[in-house]
Amino acid sequence: MQQRVLKVHPADNVIVALTDLQKGEVITFEGVEYELVDDIAAKHKFLTEDRAVDEDITMYGVLVGKAKQFIPRGGLMHTFNTRHASEDFGLGSRKLDWEKPDTSKFKQRTFMGYPRQDGSVGTGNYWIVLPMVFCETRNLEVMREALVDSLGYGKNQTWKDQTEQLINLYRSGKSVAEILEADLAIEEEVGTPTRLFPNVDGVKFLNHEMGCGGTRSDAQALCGLLAGYATHPNVAGVTVLSLGCQNAQVSILKEEIAKRDPNFAKPLYVFEQQEIGSEEKLVAGAIKQTFAGLIEANKIERQPTPLSKLVIGLECGGSDGFSGISANPAIGHTSDILVSLGGTVILAEFPELCGVEQELSDRCVDEETAKRFNSLMKVYNSRAEAVGSGFYMNPSPGNIKDGLITDAIKSAGAAKKGGTSPVVDVLDYPEKVTKPGLNLVCTPGNDVESTTAEVASGATVVLFTTGLGTPTGNPITPVIKLSTNTKLYNKMNDIIDINCGTIIDGEEGIEEAGERILDYVIQVASGTVTPHSVRLGQDDFIPWKRGVSL
Repeated sequence: MQQRVLKVHPADNVIVALTDLQKGEVITFEGVEYELVDDIAAKHKFLTEDRAVDEDITMYGVLVGKAKQFIPRGGLMHTFNTRHASEDFGLGSRKLDWEKPDTSKFKQRTFMGYPRQDGSVGTGNYWIVLPMVFCETRNLEVMREALVDSLGYGKNQTWKDQTEQLINLYRSGKSVAEILEADLAIEEEVGTPTRLFPNVDGVKFLNHEMGCGGTRSDAQALCGLLAGYATHPNVAGVTVLSLGCQNAQVSILKEEIAKRDPNFAKPLYVFEQQEIGSEEKLVAGAIKQTFAGLIEANKIERQPTPLSKLVIGLECGGSDGFSGISANPAIGHTSDILVSLGGTVILAEFPELCGVEQELSDRCVDEETAKRFNSLMKVYNSRAEAVGSGFYMNPSPGNIKDGLITDAIKSAGAAKKGGTSPVVDVLDYPEKVTKPGLNLVCTPGNDVESTTAEVASGATVVLFTTGLGTPTGNPITPVIKLSTNTKLYNKMNDIIDINCGTIIDGEEGIEEAGERILDYVIQVASGTVTPHSVRLGQDDFIPWKRGVSL
């Protein structure tokens, strides 16, 4: 049975509305009555006690704001009466004890993965084409046109069919009004094209707008990111297109690859335009060599693999007031199960860890790791403040509209994705994960920049929670979407894979949902289930140009 309200932590002085509540209603929670002095929309909060100006507002057991004006008991918490506030943080004592979840259902489970020479195991088998600089974008597009459809990796033609219908209406003399009112036939997708190389999941083209014109550190970071993709377990081989004179040199890419895999043995084919000469020779050679590489990549087959080889990236976007009490803690439980089994998880989006720094710092396995986390957080925020921003400006209008009034509230809920296990390592962008367990990776809160970075760090599956709906995907790693509420799932189930609104609806608990999610992850990792982001070809790829991006 669905509850109407929820108090997340015993120390909180706010209560969350799980359904719309009316002004004047008397809400009883844990034997205490609260008369509402405002309408409280679902996902929003009301105060359990009067708050004077500058008095603390607490949620998830941490400081999340201060009153800007008097807020009465039973009053709505919102931006007009609440400002962001969070506790300072520093080097504390280690708090590494945690209660490991029951893993009995998964101890003997495996997934069907692609083994790599370095000991990692992929959930996919892709060939990637990398441009070293934006100047090669057109050549990448020519290669895409030549290879994708012909090899059987093209997507459904539904939208082209609809365009043809519009063309026919226009040619038949229909007016603009008649065309706009016409009901166009939408053909259902019928299967997928037959692949020439059935063991290769696709050829992916990682277009970007960097590589030259920026700072040398931009070029180094870009090469590090691209090296993360080249060495990724989901990648069988790489074709590189280079102009020749750009800042992001192929030699830097090779240095970054060697940092991540000193014994790198995957095919790496480099084509430099200024050395080769004509575009025709460049593209013809790249297509021919890529095709030859695909023949070899097709010889790799899936094999039973222990779950300890999974690397799950944790992401949220379009978050709402239910994110921190449904989908995020659910994948947090998934994370704890996987860590207990010897697997790896990645928690990123540092602007969305504001207010829970002390907890995460204290969970770091040693002081050196904690110091690095503290430093990265403080430097990042100070850079943002130097240009007139700060982590406190992270919540979007959509976040606020749906109950995330301060960045500290958003962050405390976002951190739930990482579960409760110790933090084994803290990495800066775009470093690669090397230790099993919970890793923190410094990225922006921007959905695509962060997902792009998590994959470069080694994520072979990404769990992406959303309360408002977002289509984010990745070229080489399956991104599984999870809704925080049932209304969203029913509205946008063409892009969302799993509904965690069942928790809000009282149909299941967080632990049950977390186990259900891991079972789905295993199917996706084995190639037996295709998440919507992959089915739709949502190949988002945006490198972080190291600067202020929240």
